[in-house]
Amino acid sequence: MTVTIMIVDDEENARHFIASFLSNRGYEVIHAATLGEARRQISQGTADIILLDVQLPDGLGTTLLEELSRLPHHPPIIMNTAYGDIDMAVNAMKNGAHDFLQKPIQLARLEQSIIRAQEMVTMRRELSHLRNNQRRAGTDLVTSSSPVMTHVFEQARRASQAGTSVLITGETGTGKEVLAHFIHSSGPRADRTFVAVNCAAIQSNLLESELFGCEAGALPGTEKREPGLLEVADNGILFLDQITSLPTDIQSKFLSAITEKAFRRVGGTHLIHTDVQVLAASNRDMPKLIASGQFLPDLYHRLKGIDLHIPPLRERKSDILELAAYFVRQNNMRMGKNIIDMTPHAVDALRSYDWPGNVRELRNVIERAMLFCDAPVIDIFHLPVDVTGGNS
Repeated sequence: MTVTIMIVDDEENARHFIASFLSNRGYEVIHAATLGEARRQISQGTADIILLDVQLPDGLGTTLLEELSRLPHHPPIIMNTAYGDIDMAVNAMKNGAHDFLQKPIQLARLEQSIIRAQEMVTMRRELSHLRNNQRRAGTDLVTSSSPVMTHVFEQARRASQAGTSVLITGETGTGKEVLAHFIHSSGPRADRTFVAVNCAAIQSNLLESELFGCEAGALPGTEKREPGLLEVADNGILFLDQITSLPTDIQSKFLSAITEKAFRRVGGTHLIHTDVQVLAASNRDMPKLIASGQFLPDLYHRLKGIDLHIPPLRERKSDILELAAYFVRQNNMRMGKNIIDMTPHAVDALRSYDWPGNVRELRNVIERAMLFCDAPVIDIFHLPVDVTGGNS
């Protein structure tokens, strides 16, 4: 992502010194020597971050700061001056300044401030992108900037086209079912049935009839023929979440069904032929379960035609702001809100937290923050204490 920084300073040597430093770090830099020039540049929308001096030939930089603070959306502004004091810094921050630096500017301190401002710019761009590009339900998935997740999405697209079985692994809350829906919506079976079942939520004595169906009278209380989920998902996709909860006898029957593409209902003699793409998910260590005899190795290898592992959020923190922006956009529509930004302190808290509940926890935290936020910007005190560590 290219970020453009506007340096507003009437001292030409100071502008060129800072511009050289920033350009060497990959930023685009534009210049303005007066408030008038700065206003023209801002009106053209060319500046992502503004480095604003206080003393300028045609007025005070704080005047421009106050003007921009009245707008619902403006670039992060880093104030700097050789004439500043504590009161000026406090007032600048109250009026919406991102940061306040004393001259002579320490380049390491400047770079740190700009990195924080860039994180805000990234989130704003993502919010804008997600607001203006409503995708259809199954593919409305945040595109990750982390290389590992980019690879996962690419493999998922290939799996959707090939129709092969997919095993999705990862900790609780990483988004395994979301990825399954993505596979469904990205492939040729998008207009066919998607059947999802949580194997852990069904009593073990009912799993067989749930998957394979049963004939009338085959089980107590079954007065008519009941189709199973394999039958319902014919020509579509069957997603089995927490597949390790299947008893080994059901695992064996299920392996036979997906290998032969045929099965019998409970109490039936007639073979039912199906064409189903199977997606399975687990948050457990499956090789350990195989070693202990709790999961069939043949079924494991049959399922992992493509093996997709979703890493925990703590291992891909570059995704946090994109995901947060996605959940903000979702909740804006559902809750009738118009949240457009987060303060640097809120962003720091989100990025510093380890997210043991992964993406699901982040979604819940954003929803809670928006519930208590009456302003267009989420601040650190809108976040729960376990995320902020009490630093709100």
